[in-house]
Amino acid sequence: MFSSRLTMFSLKLHVMVIAVIVLVFPVSTFAAEDDSDNYSITIMHMNDTHAHVEPLPKMLTAIKEVRAEIPEALLLHAGDVFSGTLYFNQFKGQADLALLNMMDFDAMVFGNHEFDLGSGENGHESLAEFVAAADFPLLGTNVDFSEDPFMNGYINQQKFVESPESGSVYDGIIKEVNGEKVGIFGLTTEDTANISSPVNVKFLNYINEAERAVAAFEEQGVNKIIAVNHLGYNSNPEMGNDLQLATAVDGIDIIVGGHSHTKLDEPAVVSTDENGEEKDPTVIVQAYQYAQMLGTLDVSFDENGAVVEYGGQLIDVNEKEADSEAAEVLASYKDEVDALANQETGATAVEAILNPRLSDSDVSVRANETALGNLITDAMLTKAQEKEPGVVIAMQNGGGIRAAIDQGPITVGEVIAVLPFGNDPVVAELTGAEIKKILEHSVRQAPEESGGFLQIAGMKFNYDSTNEPGSRIVKMEVKTGGEYQEIKADQTYLVTTNNFTGKGGDDFEVFAQAYNEGRVKDIGEIDWEQLRDYMVEDLNGEVAPETEGRITDLMGEDPDQPEDNGDEEEDSDEEDAGNDGNNDNTEDNANNENTNDENGETDNTGSETEENSQDNDDDTQQDPSEDNVTESDSDKDTEQESGERLPDTAANMYSFILLGGVLMMLGAVMFICRRIKNT
Repeated sequence: MFSSRLTMFSLKLHVMVIAVIVLVFPVSTFAAEDDSDNYSITIMHMNDTHAHVEPLPKMLTAIKEVRAEIPEALLLHAGDVFSGTLYFNQFKGQADLALLNMMDFDAMVFGNHEFDLGSGENGHESLAEFVAAADFPLLGTNVDFSEDPFMNGYINQQKFVESPESGSVYDGIIKEVNGEKVGIFGLTTEDTANISSPVNVKFLNYINEAERAVAAFEEQGVNKIIAVNHLGYNSNPEMGNDLQLATAVDGIDIIVGGHSHTKLDEPAVVSTDENGEEKDPTVIVQAYQYAQMLGTLDVSFDENGAVVEYGGQLIDVNEKEADSEAAEVLASYKDEVDALANQETGATAVEAILNPRLSDSDVSVRANETALGNLITDAMLTKAQEKEPGVVIAMQNGGGIRAAIDQGPITVGEVIAVLPFGNDPVVAELTGAEIKKILEHSVRQAPEESGGFLQIAGMKFNYDSTNEPGSRIVKMEVKTGGEYQEIKADQTYLVTTNNFTGKGGDDFEVFAQAYNEGRVKDIGEIDWEQLRDYMVEDLNGEVAPETEGRITDLMGEDPDQPEDNGDEEEDSDEEDAGNDGNNDNTEDNANNENTNDENGETDNTGSETEENSQDNDDDTQQDPSEDNVTESDSDKDTEQESGERLPDTAANMYSFILLGGVLMMLGAVMFICRRIKNT
């Protein structure tokens, strides 16, 4: 009987202990799962749309779908609406704006390309017209427009306001979302002064202005702060970027970024300051480029305004149906752009300039020197030298050259079809040893095709495809003063390329490293415009490129033997043999910024070329991870939502203490029970 009572007592005791754990632990260890005390917001975001107007009706559909579930979701644009396609050339941002105004934006920051027309207009007349017609406020926290005759009238003298007006520029705005105030400010890269045409517009130190904005919001009792930036995720550290801002300025909870065209499949979080000390976390997002993706971010804050939970995803806009009303608005602009694409540039191709592939030719733009590759790199080099006279070499990935040029007058549409991605040319500072590594990577798959095979100008080199990859380059020479000289391993050279390659696209690790170290900088141009202007201005409209022996595969022959350019001549003859030059369209290659790119994009001219996805050709050209750093998890499903919870340190400590106490109680009771049983 006594034993039975003891057993019943012990059972009841265990039930009581379990009940205590179940009742107490949800408010401690598992408290993070109860968001009832937290404040949450959702943000939609895009950046670097660059006059790619044609995807915007699909973008509107994606926005409407998010708002159907979360009506209070914010919508932010991180800059660079201007420049990139004929929609901008023709309408100076107004075509974009007609569709952006249908989306109900909460704010937009100025990108560097918003200042491209300053020199030609002796100020920013087109930008002022864009601001005036915008149905949303713009942010210029570190932009001084006071000396610009067109923009100075749109600067609101109320610096940080709760009720911002559309068509005005503010240092910051305060939005009430779900019953609480959220501060939003915006920063533009100081590099705009170097890579665009701001004329009398000045750009102030981004760190100082961010600190001023945070202080202003906190004075008004706002402890949830968003920075909408056009700085770049991990761009040139000399000019500043989002990662640096997050470590340097406390109080910024979220950074919605642009400028580096970074495809962050998952939000990044910075939780240490510049000294390595722990700080309240800052969540960073960026949504790639060209209106291809709509980013969404869900963030929860504790009662002190610190981020405790976040999750985000990128929605592929190409998978959506176009909004019918937006499609009608687009149509009113598209016909005019299509007509513009058929306009002649003023240049004439003396003969057809082919873009061969191995599918129907013995040579390929992705495995051999081609006349078209020489034309493009000559244009890159010449135009880069106008900005940076010290540039001596140009490199263009073959996978980025997408179409041929027919014999006869060259149209604008043809030029854009050749280079449909509107890449920003950059200049990289590289040693001779680094150039050798780059060329080794370029020819590693030769004689097979590779999207990363580089067309070149300003230099020539021999390689041997019979050698092991990584040991194929035999001789490299750079053209100096009209003569070729050996490239020296320890000497530094300035090399221009497109920003896809310059950030490490096609797995060019050397370029990625140079970019991360701040040795790659944007020069404020558009690649297809360089080509167009070069043919008209520098070739006087007569276009007849040839292969010249810039790239020679020795194929096991002795390099000391006299060079025979017969192969190149034969290649040239074969190129002229009559293939249609559109073979690039038979197989998608990943060029341009990032891999999972431009599906269905026809914006660039109304041309069909960009309909081709940029494939993962050969070595799968990854979104240079936006340079192996800036893109996060590019080969993951971009629709997959990711979320992480930040540590609840105090709650966890309390939980461990409580668990220890409960276990001690249980041990003591069991000890007593055993003593009773023994007696």
